[in-house]
Amino acid sequence: MEQLLNIDYSLFEWINHGWQNPFLDAVMPYWRDKESWIPAYLIMIAVLFWKYKLKVLYFLIALVLTVGIADQMSSELIKKTVKRDRPCRESDLNPPAHTLIRCGSGYSFPSSHATNHFAVAVFILLTWARRWNNWKYLLLFWAASISIGQVYVGVHYPIDIISGAILGSFIGYLISLGYRKLEKFRIEEFYTRNDRIKV
Repeated sequence: MEQLLNIDYSLFEWINHGWQNPFLDAVMPYWRDKESWIPAYLIMIAVLFWKYKLKVLYFLIALVLTVGIADQMSSELIKKTVKRDRPCRESDLNPPAHTLIRCGSGYSFPSSHATNHFAVAVFILLTWARRWNNWKYLLLFWAASISIGQVYVGVHYPIDIISGAILGSFIGYLISLGYRKLEKFRIEEFYTRNDRIKV
């Protein structure tokens, strides 16, 4: 365990200090902020309603369920059980965390940002994005970049985001399986064309 934590601290220092530059300092606080993505979410919902009409409501319910389960498991269950301090609150770090945003009052492990965004990315990857060919894998890059941003701004360690990514991916996968099985409510077009993924 001690060796794993040493690797975690080394990776944190490499990302949080070694990657420092004016461009990332300006961009990352906004890139990792969930509110910055609200316009993109609204556009996504508008496109889905335009193309699939009211049947998209069941898809959105499944998506909200995905985020709700991911957030509750990470924030309420695991974080409050593990109780790991955030790097921005860790006085023993040398050098101290380079913090670009308010530290926040919650615990560090796992990252809820990573859990939630990977849950969303994997759920969409295995449903709507099945029709996007190789472009769908940009969803994973999107989730990973937001997660790494949490390390860059000083509020999470690398192991926090890796664990969150694994947890969120698992949740997104399970909800996508449940959505697929509900043939009466799912958007059938997700599964009838370019059906390359066998679940």
